[in-house]
Amino acid sequence: MAADRLGVVILTGGASRRMGADKAAQDWGGRRAVDRVADLARAIGAVRIVSAGDGDYGLERAPDPAPQSGPVAGVLAGVAALGEAVDRILVLAVDAPTLTAADLAPLLAAPAPGATYEGLPLPMVVARGALPVDAENGWPLRRLAERAGLSALPVSPEAAARIRGANTPEEREALLRTATD
Repeated sequence: MAADRLGVVILTGGASRRMGADKAAQDWGGRRAVDRVADLARAIGAVRIVSAGDGDYGLERAPDPAPQSGPVAGVLAGVAALGEAVDRILVLAVDAPTLTAADLAPLLAAPAPGATYEGLPLPMVVARGALPVDAENGWPLRRLAERAGLSALPVSPEAAARIRGANTPEEREALLRTATD
């Protein structure tokens, strides 16, 4: 059987209230967060990458369907933009730019319909056909993962902070101190 075609949706929407600035444009070691996440997606073999949100970061975009429509709206818009070109979708948060390919390997190796990490709805890998047809904007990401039948994998302690990402300047500084390229 041919390898599944992997598409990536990078969630770049949201107000970034706790961070106080656009998370996607934040500098992470001389590069914008969105660029680091997109480079990771390319490195793991994504055939298509879509930025879901209203900002223009030089990637194919899937605009938010409505203001404050939530991350599931971004996932759904991103999946629609990816179209039939992909079999599986990896959803990444732009606020986790220190993720590594090793952090994602367990998710990518998970059998269909896909997986997420225990207690953390992102990142997630989901088979295109497993997405619930009745999914709605405003749903919590956890509901989407549950309804898609995703497995919840244990989080490695050394990867937990990278997987969780940074929602505040303090979390960003802590990740920057421990990040390695």
